[in-house]
Amino acid sequence: MPKAIRYTLLSVRDLLISAGPLAVLAVALLVLAYLWLDPAPPKRVRLATGPAQSAYEEFGKRYQAELAKNGIEVVLVPSGGSISNARLLREGKADLGFVQGGTASRPGDEGAQAARTEGLVSLGSLFLEPLWLFYREDAARKKTRDGTLRALTDLAGLRVNAGSRGSGVPRITRQLFEANHIDPASMTVSQLEQTPATVAFLDGQLDAIVFASAPESLMVQMLLQTPGVRLMDFAQSEAYSRRFGFLSPVVLPRGIVDLARDLPPQDVRLVATTTALLAREQTHPALVQLFAQAARNLHGPAGWFNRARAFPTIEHSEYPISREAERAIQSGSPFLQRYLPFWLANLVERMWLALGIIIAVLLPLSRIVPPLYAFRIRSRVFRWYGQLRAIEERAAQEPEAVPELLQELEAMDRRVAQVAVPLSYADELYALRANIHLVRGRIVAPVAAPA
Repeated sequence: MPKAIRYTLLSVRDLLISAGPLAVLAVALLVLAYLWLDPAPPKRVRLATGPAQSAYEEFGKRYQAELAKNGIEVVLVPSGGSISNARLLREGKADLGFVQGGTASRPGDEGAQAARTEGLVSLGSLFLEPLWLFYREDAARKKTRDGTLRALTDLAGLRVNAGSRGSGVPRITRQLFEANHIDPASMTVSQLEQTPATVAFLDGQLDAIVFASAPESLMVQMLLQTPGVRLMDFAQSEAYSRRFGFLSPVVLPRGIVDLARDLPPQDVRLVATTTALLAREQTHPALVQLFAQAARNLHGPAGWFNRARAFPTIEHSEYPISREAERAIQSGSPFLQRYLPFWLANLVERMWLALGIIIAVLLPLSRIVPPLYAFRIRSRVFRWYGQLRAIEERAAQEPEAVPELLQELEAMDRRVAQVAVPLSYADELYALRANIHLVRGRIVAPVAAPA
């Protein structure tokens, strides 16, 4: 077996030594590319949600479960709502957050809007968030005989909670009141948190409550089925959408809440904003990609106000769209992620360009490996020629030293016989041994001639 290893066509050891510097350079370039591209995302990310029992909190838990499948821990950061979430993002206290449409828009305030959107990118609009205006039927009977409020002007003289501080609802309701020429002083307006406001509303301390939320909110589900509580129909929903670009007219279909009880008993017209998932520009691209993929799974199915695959969408965004999110929304999961673990697929996807550049640099340099390998092998043979030539020259100059020189040649021949070279270079080894015998004959010939 040792002889089989020794007599090979290729010397693996010499090949590795010859290619060693190139391999070290390749590893160094890969390490530098890895540090520069930073392909591995952090294992922990902060998501700003909203008040307790809100739709934002519910969706936050769903994102938490989705990203846990890929080993990413999502820390939910409670907040007052959209405005608080946007502030947390700008201050770096959250990496991503749910922000309601219209939060960045203020008529005639384009400069301030640019400042509010700077440093933030959108992962697309996720769902419609209707403006729910619930009112107590007994309080409405003081205004109308049938206990039905038909316009915002009917709220005059009532106790109204116009959204909670930190959410975008107070700003939206203020704009709607101004459009209807309603003086807030004509009613008792409060801004309690959503849960305390709902408790006060059910206890009769409030006559109406306004908040924006997806229908997945437990509060919405409960109020829609509470006796004595009615949902205001926005008969002018189309006009509101034309006046305010961040609002869309939607319809709550009859029976969608409970088909058996026929709730609601008729279609209810509403106005809705679209909620977007925002991220800081510094958020790792792989995390943005994962959240956008999770958004397709969570918000793609049909809902109360949308058909299947209508969300997430990159249309009508107040913020610049992230390229990673746009690619994930339009194309789904990348090819490699369908067959490989996320960490490996992400590493390859983000390193392939660097790998191409490294290969382009190393390919010309790799041409020096074969000559270097050949030089190492042949040097084992050629280095003996210097000693052989010295012996031949000394024999010509010092005939009396011939016996000593013959002994040196014998020793050289024995040592050369132990030299190992690949079989592809054996001809040069045997040529050396033939030359040793040739020199021996030339040294001996002058001594043997007189005899």
